[in-house]
Amino acid sequence: MLTELQVKSAKSRDKSYMIRDDRGLNLRVDPSGRKYWIFRYWENKKEHQISLGPYPDLSLKDARIKRDELQTTRAKGEAISLRSVKVPQSFVDLANEWMRVRMKNKAERYIESIVQRLNKYIFPAFGNVCIKEITSRDILNLCRRIESSGYDETARRVKALISQIFRFAIASGWAENDPTLALMGALAPRNNKHYATLTDPSEIAILMRAMKAYPYTVMRCAMLFSIYTFARPGEIRTAEWSEIKNDTWDIPPEKMKMKRRHVVPLSNQAKAIIEELRQLTGRGRWLFPTPRNNGRCMSENGVRVALRTIGFTKEQITPHGFRAMFSTIANEHGWNRDVIERQLAHVEENTVRGAYNHAEYMPERIKLMQWWADYLDDLAEIQA
Repeated sequence: MLTELQVKSAKSRDKSYMIRDDRGLNLRVDPSGRKYWIFRYWENKKEHQISLGPYPDLSLKDARIKRDELQTTRAKGEAISLRSVKVPQSFVDLANEWMRVRMKNKAERYIESIVQRLNKYIFPAFGNVCIKEITSRDILNLCRRIESSGYDETARRVKALISQIFRFAIASGWAENDPTLALMGALAPRNNKHYATLTDPSEIAILMRAMKAYPYTVMRCAMLFSIYTFARPGEIRTAEWSEIKNDTWDIPPEKMKMKRRHVVPLSNQAKAIIEELRQLTGRGRWLFPTPRNNGRCMSENGVRVALRTIGFTKEQITPHGFRAMFSTIANEHGWNRDVIERQLAHVEENTVRGAYNHAEYMPERIKLMQWWADYLDDLAEIQA
């Protein structure tokens, strides 16, 4: 019988080949490296094969469960096929199975976003509908309703999520087609404009003064920490106390867009915010928890809503726009481009220059971060 290690380490060859497990279960390894579970049986002196699904989507344990169900069906004298195996019937069942298989070792904030889209948009629309009865029209109607609310990007992400789940169903033998394929070009095209930002010193001064005057302490700290560190919004809202190391914020790979550890040197201003927050949220996990302090971090819209509250529209500035603000102004002031890009956690795709060292240019980055915080504070005071 096979072990999980043997399955995982099976190497591809010039031709497809089978590795036998037990009672008709085999692992087929293709030249491409893809692996599939195959159930082999003989009837009327003729061999038959049924594909149970790909590995690692279908684990060795689950493949054996499917094999046993098929063997039981054969023992009853019934004709067997994948319909003999217990499979998800409704979209909710299918999505839950996809989550169980595909969300292992995924970042918490990614899983949270997936669950939110499922519960808010997809399940209410056709969660209890049989997967074979869900049509392209059903999915298009859902996406159009989301678009009509002004959330074009959300509509595209919902469509992509449904497609992932259906492709998983096809690979597992539970569905024959992906109904989202018929919707190519049906949704509003992506607007690739840059994130709105401010680069005029007088406008930045007004922004800084408004943020510093914000009455809610934790959100005020979140806005200022965002502009001082110009980290991505997702990294800000999921910042944890365990990541604060003396004079740096050490962000683990799983939270970063490029899945590489990133170190943010903290300016004196950022450290002052940390100390102010420590009295309020330091006993918990998150620097910026929800106002209800229910064990969850600040919502993805927290800083964005606060910016609207202090009078800045989405056409003027977004939380992600702090990065463009910093990059534009730092380049204009003659800072080394490589230092700027490294502090933005931008890594070139080129394999030679792409070798990443999280501490590269660290002395220059420390100076750059302090200069940036001083520049922002000076604007607020001088322009007042």
